[in-house]
Amino acid sequence: MESIDLTSPELYINREHSLLEFNFRVLAQALDETLPLLERLNYLCISCSNLDEFYEVRVASLIQMAEMDPNLVSSDGLTINEQFEKISIKAHELVAEQYRVLNEVLIPCLEAENIRFLRRDRWSPAQKAWLEKYFNEELLPILTPVGLDSAHPFPRILNKSLNFIISLTGKDAFGRNSGRAILQAPRALPRIVQLPVTETDSGPYDFVFLSSIIHAFVNELFNGMMVKGCYQFRVTRNSDFFVDDDAIDDLMLAVEGELAMRNYGDEVRLEIDGNCPEETVNFLLARFDLKPDRLFLANGPVNLSRIQTILNMVERPDLKFTPFKSSVPSALGRNKDIFASIRKQDILLHHPYESFSPVVDFIRQAAADPDVLAIKQTLYRTGVDSPIVAALIKAARAGKEVTVVIELRARFDEKDNIGLAAKLQEAAAHVVYGVVGYKTHAKMCMVLRKEGTTLRNYVHLGTGNYHPKTARLYTDYGLFTCEKELGEDVRRVFMQLTSLGKVSKLNKLLQSPFTLHHGIMKMIDREIEHAKKGKPAKIIIKVNAVVEEQAIQALYRASQAGVEIKMIVRGVCCLRPGVPGVSENIEVRSIVGRFLEHTRIYAFCNGGDWAVYASSADLMNRNMFRRVEVCFPIADKRIAERILNDLDAYLRDNAQAWQLQSDGQYRHLRAEGLPVYQVQSELLKAFCG
Repeated sequence: MESIDLTSPELYINREHSLLEFNFRVLAQALDETLPLLERLNYLCISCSNLDEFYEVRVASLIQMAEMDPNLVSSDGLTINEQFEKISIKAHELVAEQYRVLNEVLIPCLEAENIRFLRRDRWSPAQKAWLEKYFNEELLPILTPVGLDSAHPFPRILNKSLNFIISLTGKDAFGRNSGRAILQAPRALPRIVQLPVTETDSGPYDFVFLSSIIHAFVNELFNGMMVKGCYQFRVTRNSDFFVDDDAIDDLMLAVEGELAMRNYGDEVRLEIDGNCPEETVNFLLARFDLKPDRLFLANGPVNLSRIQTILNMVERPDLKFTPFKSSVPSALGRNKDIFASIRKQDILLHHPYESFSPVVDFIRQAAADPDVLAIKQTLYRTGVDSPIVAALIKAARAGKEVTVVIELRARFDEKDNIGLAAKLQEAAAHVVYGVVGYKTHAKMCMVLRKEGTTLRNYVHLGTGNYHPKTARLYTDYGLFTCEKELGEDVRRVFMQLTSLGKVSKLNKLLQSPFTLHHGIMKMIDREIEHAKKGKPAKIIIKVNAVVEEQAIQALYRASQAGVEIKMIVRGVCCLRPGVPGVSENIEVRSIVGRFLEHTRIYAFCNGGDWAVYASSADLMNRNMFRRVEVCFPIADKRIAERILNDLDAYLRDNAQAWQLQSDGQYRHLRAEGLPVYQVQSELLKAFCG
């Protein structure tokens, strides 16, 4: 039998296509009538903000790669220009569907619930009078239109800001008339204004877009001139800044310098009011040096993600997800000595079904415990007012040795992390920024405690960030343990991050960029050998993304050997399942639900003696080779069995699951006569009652 070339482009799905497919799955939630209406609106907004980031990061990255090597070819065989063409087609389809869902589905449904976005032609006399007063008193004093002429060049446009291009006739007091002006809406202004019931005879939830108010009264900004047209536009810029690791002395100063320029990176996309005249559209395209494939004409307000603000403005619990209270494992209980609980047994937390509070309590108790000598922690994303950081500051002020590895280059959290680093340093904590050239993405916390004549390491390892807010929105696992060898491994990794020296040999942890990729490949090969010997052979992987080619090829070889492979991949998946002779034994599904699936699990049957690992790393090149990640074994058989049961539940979902087809498309899995099984809802019932 002729061997199949596993590097063949036909065996790979384009990464950008796969990411756009994910956003279609998110948008599909907005059409799901079984979901609360305001949550459906939220999914629409999420798909829009995701597309923003796609252009800010992924398209911007492709543009930079094209400048360095225009002949570069992706694993699926596409040149960069071919990728741009496919991206443009798919992205325009997505945007068209976003506006269709808003205009034809969600707005009518919202109006049926007396939640209305009022267009100018629907304003009553009382509403118009109130809005005119609002314009004159709240907007007019801070709006600064710029007439375009030789003395007033085209202004710098902030990334993703709301702007207007205005066509004018007539002359001003100085006899000038360039015919055009630019108005930038200050970011301090609310993008949606709620009409007061008592003053306008409006319903309780009548809203007007800021853009509609400006359109209605824009003449007030140009005394004695006539406004022929006023059109919204928005520019998306490259936000993936570059720090030259070989040319910096102070990483914080370098990141701060790049942050100052983020709002003015190269233009990558232009959105304009769909009614804008072609001449004006072409003027803006030329001004931003963009080709028509980067132009999006909006069938409604530009930047639909701004609508997300009404979720907090509308008090309709019946139109939102039912609130839940996360549980606390019985092994921890309430107001217990957390260190005594961990000494007794390893403890697993499954967020958000189980509370994040024990993680905060772990550090708080460590800060207050006189027997605790040192705390070491990594922080990637944690939030501005983080209770974790507050506890670390308290520990440092209490004289404990506190070391924090803060990743300054956590995308879009750089500014917050710089502020947190300053707070910790003020409290005399040791703050380092990881390893130059490698983002520190590992989620680790270690507490060193003196117990009698011995020192014991208590460890928390997780798949997600130390961020209490996202712990309510993302699914993640966290493990508490004081197992000696694992604790020693964590100590050694912290030594690598804060000090200098050769790679330390680890007992149980797998760590990128050193042993993680090799370890996973080795365990895949072990399953292949089991299959060849007729032993049970199965792999279950749950991650956010699958991109790394060597791992994909190893999984193809495993499938060819008869290994059963189940993959739960939330977002990007470049592996192509169901290809005859290559991947018939591989099934890939994606779960899109109330919570963002964020757990990373690598489980290997190992002839019936399952090896289960949890990790901070996805199957991506960056996670395997350009980041510091950890992958930790679940040694407690009871906990490993629990995780395997969770994975089985995800594989039984027939409500929120999408199955990847061999052509790169996703098919929504429906119950089809079977009882509906929605894994996130079932876990909520099991843990939150």
